[in-house]
Amino acid sequence: MTETASSVLAPWSNFYIMAGSSAGALTGLMFVVITLVTGVERLRRNRDGLSTFSTPTVVHFGAALLVSAILSAPWHSLVSPATILGLAGLYGIVYVLRIMHRTGRLTEYKPDLEDWVCYTVLPLVAYCSILAGAIALVAIPVKALFALAGGALLLIFIGIRNAWDIVTYIAIEFYNKPPSES
Repeated sequence: MTETASSVLAPWSNFYIMAGSSAGALTGLMFVVITLVTGVERLRRNRDGLSTFSTPTVVHFGAALLVSAILSAPWHSLVSPATILGLAGLYGIVYVLRIMHRTGRLTEYKPDLEDWVCYTVLPLVAYCSILAGAIALVAIPVKALFALAGGALLLIFIGIRNAWDIVTYIAIEFYNKPPSES
């Protein structure tokens, strides 16, 4: 028996409502964090760290929200969401490769292994999972939905970890220095 898009996606609706809501709320919190640190003079002078670490974190939350929204829509066929998700996964892979390049060019901060893993390697794995899930969505939807969910959830957890890393770095690096140094 051929399953309809609705019958395949319906069991996942609670998951994607929860994941999408979380990604949206966490995106909003990143905006609050960036707003709170706009007064730090060193951040205004050197935007490399912001574009290498903070912006990708917002992009990853946005990607998880996008995956959730796409898979929560009432599709009549799985071809359209598979195509859109495939393009999103492909874009994510290209975006992370650009971030890898940017990370390697940083001059004021040298990322350690943990930074490389959490800001580039794991997001690359997540976007590859989304792309693979999108490719498989029409042929083997049940397994593909697990790959898509895994990719979206990985992006959310990466974002949570990276947002915490950004906040603690800013707190330690900028707010614990005497006013003459910041």
